[in-house]
Amino acid sequence: MRCIDLNADLGEGFGRYQVADDAALLDVVSSANLACGFHAGDPVVMRRTVEDALRRRVTIGAHPGYPDLAGFGRRELAASGEEIHAYVVYQVAALSGFCAAAGSTLRYVKPHGALYLRAARDRPTAEAIVAAIRALDPGLTLLGLAGSALVDTARQAGLPVAAEGFIDRAYTPDGHLAPRSTPGAVLHDPVACVERAARLVLDGMVEALDGTMIPLRVDSLCAHGDGPTAVALLTAVRERLEGAGVRIAPFAR
Repeated sequence: MRCIDLNADLGEGFGRYQVADDAALLDVVSSANLACGFHAGDPVVMRRTVEDALRRRVTIGAHPGYPDLAGFGRRELAASGEEIHAYVVYQVAALSGFCAAAGSTLRYVKPHGALYLRAARDRPTAEAIVAAIRALDPGLTLLGLAGSALVDTARQAGLPVAAEGFIDRAYTPDGHLAPRSTPGAVLHDPVACVERAARLVLDGMVEALDGTMIPLRVDSLCAHGDGPTAVALLTAVRERLEGAGVRIAPFAR
């Protein structure tokens, strides 16, 4: 039976602000990318989300980003490799501590936002992230964009790797995510998103902005948890895939 993981970005509230319905999302996904306090999240939110994920047997990953709370980590910063290494160590170690305190273990790391996009194309950035993960725990899985420099670098360094595809983001013909400034970069049609998910899993293909069909083999599908329709979309995706005989299961156990 074909298996696929469903992941979403969670724990992105802070203080009195709640960005998404984390509880409802945790009932649908099999893996949760938890914010670590730099682009979103705070210690109380991190602890609470870890505990909520464990109660639902959802696999937990760290979602480190740039120190950019005001920009939600989606603005490119002129950070050096040394700084990126330190950012990742700091954030992953923090979330790993909350997992240990709850009697569990952090399973994977997925960079967030602008840092994710930079690492997908820029090998020195990818190397800094991979080195940080290896320094903390070489058993952690790296979750990254299928076909990216980050996935290639992690694999060459001997890290466990999982490749992901995006349900609600547009692709360029070279297989990268279209910048958010590009018209149509974020997909809003739920029917189209559900069929994109099915095509990625069942056919190993995704359609780029120009109509090009790109072959992609993915271990996980991502939908952004901060959208107002995220719960409904992921629920529809899960129902569509399970109806096609696909089992939803975490890539890292």
